[in-house]
Amino acid sequence: MRYKADYKQQKRQELLAISGQVAKKHGFQTTGVDSFMKAAGVTSGAFYSHFSSKNELFKALLENELQRSVHLWQKNPHDELAAWVDFELERYLSEQHLNHPDQGCILPTLATEVARADNEIKLAYQQELIRGYQLFEQHLGDAQLAWGFMTQLVGAILLARSMLDDNIRRSILESSKYFIHTALKQHQPQNEF
Repeated sequence: MRYKADYKQQKRQELLAISGQVAKKHGFQTTGVDSFMKAAGVTSGAFYSHFSSKNELFKALLENELQRSVHLWQKNPHDELAAWVDFELERYLSEQHLNHPDQGCILPTLATEVARADNEIKLAYQQELIRGYQLFEQHLGDAQLAWGFMTQLVGAILLARSMLDDNIRRSILESSKYFIHTALKQHQPQNEF
């Protein structure tokens, strides 16, 4: 059977998307290649026509997921700072994101696994994350605010997901929104917020 020229690339993107969902829900290191491929509806043998190792899958998955996050941040329709910030807070610190890690950002789900990975993985992760950071810095106009904003978002989701009580989970999200607004008000001209 003859496949279209872009079939292999499309299949690889499909495998990365599905593997990303599985990894964000169950963890990457604790999930075997067979489980990733089963979720994608292909044989484990098909894995090796796309990736030479599980480590290569991890690197590609991280790059793909972070590119997806950057794309979402780029799609924020607001230019005015307060509206831009509110859009990001409502999108990221949402109950949808909180309750569906498989559909959300990779940062709160796999950052600890990246921290234990080799330098090649860390470098790939860092390079893609820097692209997202630069968007935040561009909008906020301050390097420290950009890192602070991003880490507050990620930390809030991570901490809220670790709580059993829904009221505490929601309180963490709302408190983080309040904290970010307060920090930004202290660093921005009064007319911005």
